[in-house]
Amino acid sequence: MKTAFKFKQFSVNQDQCAMKIGTDGVLLGAWATIAHHPFSILDIGAGTGVLGLMLAQRSDAEMIDAIEIDDAAYEQCVDNFESSPWSDRLFCYHAALEEFATETDDTYDLIICNPPFHLATLDCEVSASEKMSKSRETARFQDAMPFEHLLESVATLLSEEGRFCVVIPYSEEEKFKSLAKTFSLFPQKIGRLRGTPSAEIKRSLIDFSFAETLPEISELIIETTRHNYTADYIHLTKDFYLKM
Repeated sequence: MKTAFKFKQFSVNQDQCAMKIGTDGVLLGAWATIAHHPFSILDIGAGTGVLGLMLAQRSDAEMIDAIEIDDAAYEQCVDNFESSPWSDRLFCYHAALEEFATETDDTYDLIICNPPFHLATLDCEVSASEKMSKSRETARFQDAMPFEHLLESVATLLSEEGRFCVVIPYSEEEKFKSLAKTFSLFPQKIGRLRGTPSAEIKRSLIDFSFAETLPEISELIIETTRHNYTADYIHLTKDFYLKM
């Protein structure tokens, strides 16, 4: 029996998706900039569709598209979109990113992506004895969507004044920014995530555009002790999580 992940304004079924809803994705969906009032939004590698749903709740964008290559995840994303309050604005394509980027004539004012991470970055998160299914590997590891291919497609699909928001391991931040620069994408703001005040920085949220400028850099700590969340984290996620 499937149990939906319930948010304040929508629910997400995730039993057919290798990658379940997690803190990274929810923070990205809540953090991504909409100050430029995007008309069109694209979620790359949609999975459950949670990012598209969050942006539908947060914005007045009239076109919110998603692409997902995995068959089961695509079907689940479509179902989640259709059962949401914003089904008229949400659409999921069953396609690979490079194929989509070459075939569509559309550009997007906001592109958002919670991409797969390389295996090396997960060494501390996955025990040696854990056996990962092939679908989880495809969903999680960077070799399913190399950063260079991601950025090349984003540069093609992003509108002139558009923004690209992504969450990556902090260890990859400098490499990712350097690679993005080769496609004329420059960080506008960077949010670095720590689990607790004493923990190492784990993730980087980065907002790119085609405008070269000095980025605004901030830090977000999720909790002070177990389940005692910081005011910043609560402020960011309170419109979504039921218990915030």
